[in-house]
Amino acid sequence: MSELNSNQRAVQNCLSLRGTSIGIKRRFGLACLSMMPLLLASTAVQAIATAPAIETPALLSAKDSDPNTLGWMQGFPPPPDKRLKAADGSFFTFPALRYSVVHMRQFLPTVGVPHGIKESQPLPKTTDKMVSNAISQLEFTPTDGSKPMRFVDSLWHNYTDGIVILHKGQIVYEDYFAALTADKQHAAMSVTKSFTGTLAAILVAEGVLDESKKVAEYVPELSDSAFGDATVRQVMDMTTGLKYSEDYADPKAEIWAYSAAGNPLPKAEGYSGPVGYFEYLKQVKKQGEHGEAFGYKTINSDALGWIIAKVTNKSVAELLSEKIWQRIGMEQDAYYQVDELGIPFAGGGLSAGLRDMARFGELVRNQGLWQGEQIIPAAAIKDIQQGGDVNAFAKAGYRQLKGWSYRDMWWVTHNKNGAFAARGVHGQTIYIDPAAEMVLVRFASHPVAGNGANDATSLPAYQAVADYLMKQSAAQP
Repeated sequence: MSELNSNQRAVQNCLSLRGTSIGIKRRFGLACLSMMPLLLASTAVQAIATAPAIETPALLSAKDSDPNTLGWMQGFPPPPDKRLKAADGSFFTFPALRYSVVHMRQFLPTVGVPHGIKESQPLPKTTDKMVSNAISQLEFTPTDGSKPMRFVDSLWHNYTDGIVILHKGQIVYEDYFAALTADKQHAAMSVTKSFTGTLAAILVAEGVLDESKKVAEYVPELSDSAFGDATVRQVMDMTTGLKYSEDYADPKAEIWAYSAAGNPLPKAEGYSGPVGYFEYLKQVKKQGEHGEAFGYKTINSDALGWIIAKVTNKSVAELLSEKIWQRIGMEQDAYYQVDELGIPFAGGGLSAGLRDMARFGELVRNQGLWQGEQIIPAAAIKDIQQGGDVNAFAKAGYRQLKGWSYRDMWWVTHNKNGAFAARGVHGQTIYIDPAAEMVLVRFASHPVAGNGANDATSLPAYQAVADYLMKQSAAQP
């Protein structure tokens, strides 16, 4: 395995505590708990995201780490060796995280995103099993140059918990693994950001939010922070100049203060730092100029969440329920993790059902139109699809994402099919391919947080499915 930098080693330490001594577990466990908001958010340690594809550590395979087999939290009460806890960080260490991603509200406080009292509207599903079987057997070549791989094998390789693929709004492929079932929610990690960005894009399209205005005009409390003189658009596209380090190896990095502020569990005795995400944002200092370069920092999402709350007098959880969750026949409530003040974590706290995420993806693919009703303004979707500043994005150095950009907290590929995606650590995605009329949603619990560990066997797999579906459409009379 290639040498890991300090950031990668810190994350790997957090993912391999089981079986270590109590002293080491306590030291890293508490650190991992402080990291939790960011691990869930997919700040994803930029060094991981920008590095070449990372080999999976020598840990249990997807089949061997199945939480049903390992028996996490089973029994009344569970035996001591099967208990997972938030207080020591053990609930989010591999392989325990394969259980916890489907049970986040069992460990942390949350707030709901109600789907309302209307009956859910089932997604149509193909009766042609040949299509699903054909997708399973599709072969593609990983971008890291390894030997060809079948689509179904890539699901196991990437520790997939659930996957659903829609073609023209119809389910053509669906499968569940590990702890996830059709009636459960899964942590979306930084896919959450794309929901926050979409809500902001809706408000801009509706004329409620002016993207050219300075943040301080909407959130006076941020006037003296780095966000104060940034525009709303710069926050939406993460081109803000912020003094904010996510170097986990540096005990003085700003990430630690942010994590401590957002930690919903009781603060340590003598703690005197900010309480809650919003209070932390007020102390962020400026570094560099706004608008010059893309910099993936989760604090932008929480700042945008605050802006949204100020202009609507609703939290992102309330607004998401009102604007989307109650309007397109969702099957389940979703929920957000919150800080100790009850503020939803707009950068990575959402958990939802797999099919409901697919419904949202299909809504976006159809330019905001759902069964004849314009749920999201078409202008908002067009704004997302146009992408952001490719040159500004290139300065971030994402080697596996050359030619991509970032707009409204969505990742835009600028490939020939116009594909764009919501992405989160450990393998979460909503991948939309307009040319193929495809929406692919995957939940996963990969041992390595950064998507650099699975992109080589994920992105070409998605393209293989898109190519197959386009051929199918072309062959139909």
